[in-house]
Amino acid sequence: MYIWKRLMPFQGKTRSPFSLFAKINLLIVVLFIPILIMYTYSNNVTYDVVSKELQISNTKQLTFLSSQIDSRINQMMDFSLILSRDPNVRAFNGLNMWDDRYDRMQTRYVIQEKMTLQTGVTDIWPTRYAVHSQQNKDVIANYNQTTGYDEEYLKKNMSGRWTYGDQGTASQDELNSFYWFYTDSLAQPGMLTGSNLVIEASFSYENIQNMLDTYKAGGQGDPFLYHKGNSPILNRSADKQLSAELIQYLDTHSPEDTTQDVVKLNGKNYLVSSVKSTYLDWHLVDVIPLYQILKPISLSQNLFYTCMILLLVVGISASILLYRNVQYPIKKLIKGLRRVEQGDYSVRLYSKNQNEFSFLFRRFNDMSHQIQDLIENVFHEKIRAREATLKQLQAQINPHFLYNCLGYIINMAQMKDEQAVVSMAHNLSAYYRYTTRMERETSSLQEEIKLLINYLDIQKLRNGRIEYHIDIPEDMLSQSVPRLMLQPMVENSVIHGVAKSYSSGEIRITGERLNGFGRIYIDDDGPGLSPEQYEALNLKMQEPLQEEMGCGLWNTYQRITHLFGSHSYLLFGPSPLGGFRTEIIWEIPKEDTDSDKGSTDMN
Repeated sequence: MYIWKRLMPFQGKTRSPFSLFAKINLLIVVLFIPILIMYTYSNNVTYDVVSKELQISNTKQLTFLSSQIDSRINQMMDFSLILSRDPNVRAFNGLNMWDDRYDRMQTRYVIQEKMTLQTGVTDIWPTRYAVHSQQNKDVIANYNQTTGYDEEYLKKNMSGRWTYGDQGTASQDELNSFYWFYTDSLAQPGMLTGSNLVIEASFSYENIQNMLDTYKAGGQGDPFLYHKGNSPILNRSADKQLSAELIQYLDTHSPEDTTQDVVKLNGKNYLVSSVKSTYLDWHLVDVIPLYQILKPISLSQNLFYTCMILLLVVGISASILLYRNVQYPIKKLIKGLRRVEQGDYSVRLYSKNQNEFSFLFRRFNDMSHQIQDLIENVFHEKIRAREATLKQLQAQINPHFLYNCLGYIINMAQMKDEQAVVSMAHNLSAYYRYTTRMERETSSLQEEIKLLINYLDIQKLRNGRIEYHIDIPEDMLSQSVPRLMLQPMVENSVIHGVAKSYSSGEIRITGERLNGFGRIYIDDDGPGLSPEQYEALNLKMQEPLQEEMGCGLWNTYQRITHLFGSHSYLLFGPSPLGGFRTEIIWEIPKEDTDSDKGSTDMN
């Protein structure tokens, strides 16, 4: 008892262990949030800076490559202009006023030599030149030309700009050459006056490939030359599948003069940069695997997040261990103390670990055991005192209306109504034979119904307005109930229902068995009560017996709860007949339920 008194004040002041466990985990998470925010911010800044520098660097490199290609093309155009003004070239296009074949051959040789020398300036950019003389219907080239002079060929391709193709023989999917035709004529492009000198300059797609290969060797990109509607010119080691997907993207997103985009291909990010060539009207495109370049940053980020997750798991695991080894035993002890406070002295605490809490649990179990022994001794004394009180109250119920019945017999005897005297005497004797049998506290529901019939027949003799109906299922008649459980309820309906109204007189007694509970409904068509009076009456049943309260209803309520447990009770309310209803609900013991099932199976 001393330990209990010492622990009870401590119980109300202790906080919930689970809330402490949640607070520890919340604190761990709160500590991690600023670290994650700061690292994510710094990592994003680093990522953006590296990305921007990469974009600027790639744009500069791509612009430089484009300028190199444009520079070589510009050199070809300048040479074509210079070549068109060369005296030998003009002599080649002049009137054939001489018949000296040597001079003619010498002129052709000099022109071819100049074109060959210009072609051999660099190996990475071989060029081809041809001089077409409309005046003499002849052509001189520094490469093998099998077709000879073709005026239709000139008219078709003299557009004043660089064109790409084989000039009409190969398919669109094949890689060809770039062509540019120059004439010093003042006529419109494509218009030949009959004496034009046309300089043809061309170079193969392999020149572009050479430049792309050199560019790719010094970087991490995969460059190619793109023009919508033509086959792209790829570098020789290009990823064709990646280039094909990128070309599909470019076909739907026409690039501007200078464009940079981050494009997702095959689920990976690529930096796509493009620069438009000044002379060719093609786009020099470079695709860089952004995910691969930024992979160290991503790996560092993933490693950091992994470490943070591991630290978070370790922190939560530590809090779980703290909860299991410290907070949970405290929570278990507090729960046991609360159960003891509520009157459950059978609670026992056990611990698998041998520590300070196991010692505390053993001391708690000893304390609870001592309190339980003490409470059980007091409780048995109270039960014996209650049984004596119940027997006394039962004795008060039996002679309740004896004097009125004897008065009725005397009156009927004086009136020479022998049948009424016999009927009253018969019912009264049966009634008192049942009520005076004190050897058992319980009886079957069928015996209680017989008692009600005797009682209601007595009341019907005294009051001819009374009509009663009893409808109890047969499977309930064998149920064991407290003696005189129904009689006080029916008596209440007769005295306070039927007797208080000259227009009422019906009493109905019905029963049912539902979900392991027995239910008896006693209804009358009397005046009934107000909702407030019903509520007050139901509350009084749970309070101690008071002097102004009738003992019949309260006594029956106490006997039902004592025999069948706290789930059994009386309930008062309005009746479907318009009067007062009494509901008797009790929990059917399991042994009665099993016996009923056995009887049903045997039948």
